[in-house]
Amino acid sequence: MPGLGASFGRGAATNYQQDMANSDCVLFMGSNMAEAQPVGFRWPMEAKLKGATLIHVDPRFTRMSAVCDLYVGIRSGSDIAFLGGLVNYVLTNDRWFHEYVLAYTNAANIIDEGFRDAEDLAGMFSGFDQQHDSYDSTQGHWGFEESGEGSGSKPASAESAKGPHSPYGHGMDGSHTSTSKGTTNAERDPTLQHRRCIMQILRRHFARYTPEVVSQVCGCKPEEFVRVAELLCKNSGRERTTCIAYALGWTQHTTGVQIIRTAGILQLLLGNMGRPGGGIMALRGHSTIQGATDISTLYDTLPGYLPQPAAHDPAHENLSGYIESGGMPTGYWSNFSKFIVSLLKAWYGDAATPDNDFGFSWVPRVDGDYSQLAYFDRMSKGGVKGYFLAGQNPAGGGPNANVHRAGLRNLEWLVVLDWFETESAVFWKSDPNGPPPSQVGTEVFFIPAAAAQEKEGSLTNTQRLVQWHKKAVDPSGDCRSDAWFYYNLGKRLKQLYAGSTDPRDQGLLNLTWDYDFDEQPRLPDGTLSRIEGEPDLEKVLMEINGHRLDETDPRTGHPRLVSGYSELKDDGTTACGCWVYSGVFPEPGRNRADERKLSDNPIQPEWGFAWPNNVRVLYNRASADPEGRPWSERKKLVWWDAEKRNWVGLDKPDFELTKPPDYQPPPGAKGMTAIAGTQPFITKADGLGWLYSPAIKDGPLPTHYEPVESPLGNLLYPKHNTNPTVRFFAGPLNHIAHMPTAEYPVVATTFRLTEHYLSGPMSRFNSWLNELQPEMFAELSYELAAESGIVHGGWMTIQTPRGRIEARAMVTRRLRPFPVEGRVIHQIGLPFHWAFAGEVVGGNANDLTALLADPNVSMHESKAFTCQVQAGRLEGQAPHPTVTTSPWPTLDPIPDTPASAQPEGRIGHGK
Repeated sequence: MPGLGASFGRGAATNYQQDMANSDCVLFMGSNMAEAQPVGFRWPMEAKLKGATLIHVDPRFTRMSAVCDLYVGIRSGSDIAFLGGLVNYVLTNDRWFHEYVLAYTNAANIIDEGFRDAEDLAGMFSGFDQQHDSYDSTQGHWGFEESGEGSGSKPASAESAKGPHSPYGHGMDGSHTSTSKGTTNAERDPTLQHRRCIMQILRRHFARYTPEVVSQVCGCKPEEFVRVAELLCKNSGRERTTCIAYALGWTQHTTGVQIIRTAGILQLLLGNMGRPGGGIMALRGHSTIQGATDISTLYDTLPGYLPQPAAHDPAHENLSGYIESGGMPTGYWSNFSKFIVSLLKAWYGDAATPDNDFGFSWVPRVDGDYSQLAYFDRMSKGGVKGYFLAGQNPAGGGPNANVHRAGLRNLEWLVVLDWFETESAVFWKSDPNGPPPSQVGTEVFFIPAAAAQEKEGSLTNTQRLVQWHKKAVDPSGDCRSDAWFYYNLGKRLKQLYAGSTDPRDQGLLNLTWDYDFDEQPRLPDGTLSRIEGEPDLEKVLMEINGHRLDETDPRTGHPRLVSGYSELKDDGTTACGCWVYSGVFPEPGRNRADERKLSDNPIQPEWGFAWPNNVRVLYNRASADPEGRPWSERKKLVWWDAEKRNWVGLDKPDFELTKPPDYQPPPGAKGMTAIAGTQPFITKADGLGWLYSPAIKDGPLPTHYEPVESPLGNLLYPKHNTNPTVRFFAGPLNHIAHMPTAEYPVVATTFRLTEHYLSGPMSRFNSWLNELQPEMFAELSYELAAESGIVHGGWMTIQTPRGRIEARAMVTRRLRPFPVEGRVIHQIGLPFHWAFAGEVVGGNANDLTALLADPNVSMHESKAFTCQVQAGRLEGQAPHPTVTTSPWPTLDPIPDTPASAQPEGRIGHGK
């Protein structure tokens, strides 16, 4: 999220998947959309039918590579070198969109005189704290030089103030730091000639990323790189737009945030942001990962990306201090007080009053790093007593799953809510590398969960689109929905603590918790549901949408639903559970997430609800030139209507509707009045897209570093092989090959199959999917197989400092050796879907990966690590399936169903 947020203001996909059909070129990097998001991939294919060019840059040649117009293979972990080369190519060949960049980015801002770039310090930025392996942006002078009186800005980033591995990584968008609070007063040079202006720093920073250097680092040919660069440049500008799409292949690196930042810089230079067919498509790993971060399941944010109050931050002792430190004087985050007060009113109702800071003291404080990697490291060392685990499988899917299983074995109790008994439910008895069950003291409570078809609710997908799904049938037996479990758990806890006068219990006791159905719900066939105690999730969605507490709707007798977040107040008269979702339920009976209306508008604004405010293309003010006219008729989206005196277009304008293009803020303006009519990025304090961002913890500009485990040194910065701010978790189960070593010369990367889901918690219990992909395998090149004596279809072992697994060998031309720095670097690919529970079992790629974290969001690096491969099998007995294979339910055709809708396979045959 901060990779996008620090560049543009919001950490989410900027466009919608259907908009990819409007692209003239799509660059896929860190993504295998055709296999991982096959339904959405129809839209890039539609663009191709219209003449668009599809490019795939990836370590593996995949089914997506096969349908793209151009494939370029690069070594895992070299993405910043490739993207940095593209930035350098655009700048040195003067291919950047001048009018767009000058008007809509911070290219002209001048940086504080004391700042030193990685080019000045051989791969490091100024302000590095050797003791804590972190940057202090204050000491490093990363901020913008202020205009007017004063010698410069005094940046003091939130992260440096709270320690090197403090909270606020996920919600970081460049706004919640004091580095950003003076950006509207930044000194600027419109000529872009000042030595310390961002454009000049950018040129110097990326100057060494030449096609030849890119080739040497990445392993591709210089002419391949140049062809990609030319295609992007030719398909960007007034008349044409290029989209960049990425997924976990970028995210899961210790430089993942900076990889995404580099793409943001590139798209701003090319003028592709906020425009149809442009933007950056963040392809999420499953159906509502976006919604999980929005609402929020992250430990360091509240719903709507408000920062979680911190226990040891003096500014968070009261509400006013929290607002002062978290809000911004300019831009849309100047409404911060309205968002937090409305959230507190939604949570605590009448108990939240001005006299008690609206219950702000009841909000739990975060007192450390509770991200998954740090938490399971602590758990493995005996620091956690109990754990609730719903819809996740860390024992099979966590990076270095050995550490995760060790953590689960150290708990006193564990509650698992799931469809099947996954590795995380049976680790105590079925882990082939674990101790005997009698030596595991964890008490495991398995709660059978309802399947998606057995519950209602919302999903928020890749493109911020909130879609409602209805319940088809009741869950069988004792299975219950996640909502049922947590709602009834909350009721029991409130009952248990009823009457308590302990101050720490008051937040729980005052929590609004009244989501019962008014009458027993009915199933689609008209019968009453047999499930008692299920919460009415539309009531939850209405609370999330928000209410006017000082107005009663005569239709319901309840507080009136707000139409959007512009109605929110900070005086306690509005309640809203998540401000970015406000507008999803604007009136009684109108759940916009449940709308499925098609129209002549290709954006289809009445199909679901996209946050914010049903905007489908973020920052779409940038689709028009500074005067408010579309850059071209072909790429028009929103524009200024001089007669109507407002912004109009195909999409909902992501801008103040009545603010004219020629509006200029008066001196000292605050809030949105400080944003000019030519500043599209309204959630940034200065309304601009940021080519340079002082809010990122590992540097204001992306820099190529090798993965923590790499067979090579850093060709660009030999003194600094890896990201100097990476967090390590020392322990006997988490050995790291820090330096290039002959013991582990092969690069490994993990990948996903269409036929399986994540670590396999659902798919490996499905006999039909198991029939399609029955066994763990590893992809390797013919050259590596020949060197290692490995034969296609035979057994091989893969070893890292963390462990060793066996797999079938798939010898294929899809992987090839990479010539890098005069050497041949081999790479293998490992699907991450197998472990020791289910109908089929096998070696777990996640047993090989390391527990280490990037500094921004504590992300691991399973997309690039080192290993050794050998022919043969492991000694000892292979694990056995934990459940028997399910028989086919029937071979007979389904009654009353046309032949075209019958399942494929042996239906009706072979009796």
